[in-house]
Amino acid sequence: MDSSVRFIPHRQTQQFSSLVLDYLDGHSQVRNFYQHPPSLEGFRLAMESRKAFPTDRALLVDAFRRSYLSQPMSDAQRANLQLLEKEHCFTICTAHQPNIFSGYLYFIYKTVHVIRLAEELSQLFPDARFVPVFYIGSEDNDLDELSQFNLDGQKLRWQTRQTGAVGRMKVDKGVLALLDVIGGRLGVETYGDELMQILRNAYQEGITMAEATARLLNSFFASHGLLVLQPDDAALKKSMIPVFRNDLTQHLPFALVDNTSREMDRQYKSQVHPREINLFYLTDDGRYRILEANGRYLLDGSPETFTTEEILGLLEDHPERFSPNVVLRGLYQETILPNIAFVGGGSEIAYWLELKNLFLQFGVPFPVLILRNSFVLLDQRNQERISKLGWKAEELFESEHELMNKLVRQRSGRDLTLSAELLQMQAFYQELSRKVGEIDPTLSRHVEALYTRASAKLGALEAKMLRAEKRKFEAERRQLAAAREGIFPGGGFQERVDNFASWYARFGRPFIDTVVRHSPGLDRGVGLLEIR
Repeated sequence: MDSSVRFIPHRQTQQFSSLVLDYLDGHSQVRNFYQHPPSLEGFRLAMESRKAFPTDRALLVDAFRRSYLSQPMSDAQRANLQLLEKEHCFTICTAHQPNIFSGYLYFIYKTVHVIRLAEELSQLFPDARFVPVFYIGSEDNDLDELSQFNLDGQKLRWQTRQTGAVGRMKVDKGVLALLDVIGGRLGVETYGDELMQILRNAYQEGITMAEATARLLNSFFASHGLLVLQPDDAALKKSMIPVFRNDLTQHLPFALVDNTSREMDRQYKSQVHPREINLFYLTDDGRYRILEANGRYLLDGSPETFTTEEILGLLEDHPERFSPNVVLRGLYQETILPNIAFVGGGSEIAYWLELKNLFLQFGVPFPVLILRNSFVLLDQRNQERISKLGWKAEELFESEHELMNKLVRQRSGRDLTLSAELLQMQAFYQELSRKVGEIDPTLSRHVEALYTRASAKLGALEAKMLRAEKRKFEAERRQLAAAREGIFPGGGFQERVDNFASWYARFGRPFIDTVVRHSPGLDRGVGLLEIR
């Protein structure tokens, strides 16, 4: 498969918040919200911080081994697991929930990013080793979000009656029914049968959704040494008992993050809304928010209640029943992993920027925050559409309205602006103001009002001229809409709408290999990836 890529600045795409853009640019107003910059010096400092933190590597390696009991490990994975036992080895981590069939394209991009960053850092810091890790957010219970995906412009949803943490839910008849739908749609494509074999091997009836997600990742990235972590683990959570106890009884995480969120709101919009208790209580079929009232601990949505002694006893005996929310999840991740960098999307980077003081308070190293790679996939058909317009793909990030105005002005052959007339009118009213001002200075304000109304009417006339000329370019408007649909399917950014399946069915394993080959470890912007 032939391919090429070019990168454009994040700001040019208009797809990222001012907070994330300012973080990437190193603006001073963001500096208080992170510990190490996303640079080589930042990685070096992060490694020094991590070396001073006592990571239980034996505990971690055992957890990885347990999670791979039901699936084979590649040579690269076994080698990386051995490396994790060494003090000079660090992890590069990304995280995501177990969205059905991976959810969106960026699931693939962020996974590839940690692989490529680990490879690059191993070359840049030859005395250290770096292992890519995918942390499955298996305890998320937002089934409405995680149960849907888009296939060729149609939203499909997993219908199930299961409740609780999605990662603990089982692959059932509803998942198998969706596999039949995918096979019916994509089976005719060149690599449709290969895709369906991968999906059916991953999503086998009776296994958990977390396990199915791990198998899907393994089918693509085992050869690259990617290790998938299942954090819903009693042994791992035991290391968080002191933090969880503090959250339940002293509410220090709430106070710290709430203060940072207030500070963030002075310049940007905060993303994290901490609660007094930032833990859920997990059962086999439920994930209940823990509340405190009248000296007892309540489970929101359940009649069960506990005394302080009872809930702290459960924490000691069954730490796996306690599930951190967004405030504590990152702290858990960085406690159990020898991690120096977290790769996440724009919203993830934004909320991590509110957590630094929480890490400092509990003595856990804060990782370098890396904005994940973003790509726009341009197949042959979309490249031809853009070429017919005489433009480049990077120009299509402007709104369709702005682009259509630009196209009409370029191709009309007529002067569709009244800028010269506006200047003439301005000169006329300036002279008029001078003249009447000599008679009565108060009349100048009346002239200014006349000028304001006249310039507004002239501006409206210019807009009408442009609209009238646009009607002559209906064919071009349809071409423009079709070209933008490839980048913004259904009006959303491609990587946040499309699923990988339709691309894999057309291009096969070379599609994954192409994304890997063109993915930079360090920031280069948004990639426009042309596939032929």
